[in-house]
Amino acid sequence: MLNLLSYNNNYYYGGGGYGGYYFDGTYLLIVIAFLITLAAQMFVNSTFKKYNKVRTRSGLTGAQAARQVLDLNGLYNVRIEHISGSLTDHYDPRSKTLRLSDSTIDQPSVAAVCVAAHECGHAVQDQAGYGPLVLRSALVPAASISSQLAWPLFFIGLIMSLEMLTTAGIILFSVAVVFQLITLPVEFNASRRALKILGDNHIIPADELSGGRKVLTAAALTYVAALASSILQLLRLIALANRRRD
Repeated sequence: MLNLLSYNNNYYYGGGGYGGYYFDGTYLLIVIAFLITLAAQMFVNSTFKKYNKVRTRSGLTGAQAARQVLDLNGLYNVRIEHISGSLTDHYDPRSKTLRLSDSTIDQPSVAAVCVAAHECGHAVQDQAGYGPLVLRSALVPAASISSQLAWPLFFIGLIMSLEMLTTAGIILFSVAVVFQLITLPVEFNASRRALKILGDNHIIPADELSGGRKVLTAAALTYVAALASSILQLLRLIALANRRRD
């Protein structure tokens, strides 16, 4: 990373200063990105914590609700496994496995049931060949490599004044941004499917479903925040590259 305050008699990254010291204005983008991400994470944590204290009247746990949702959609082959951590729940389309976290699997709460059902929504998407999910799954290897190589290539190119490397870094980072963009419809659609299945089959009553909708909406906002954060970081890379060219 470049230093926030740097001194150089002939060259500086920044918008203005005095006494030879200049402030890098692009760091404001990083601060904004951090605040957006932090706010979204705090919101989802507080919302989940609130509704994780609300017990389902049926006594269903996250795992039990997930099994019902899967079976209702003929997904008998999808296994449910435990994964350590909190809100680390996910569906693995490769092994057809639903992994539920400590905060979900055995918890008989509105939050746990709805989070588990959301992950089942991904399994239903997989079964239906839902386009955005298929595209996202295909992009996983490219997005993973891009996110690892983008920053090193960019800053090596910036430091050594190699425009080809800085451009490559920007392109690779853009791939990661596109991946996050494609993730949005996948996540929103999984939540809609989950809430519909839970409601239509009376797995939980309407009042509990209302609380679950708030949990899933808060969770979805974390993906929106991640995309916004990545776009701001991409803008910063472009600004730094243009500044070096000038």
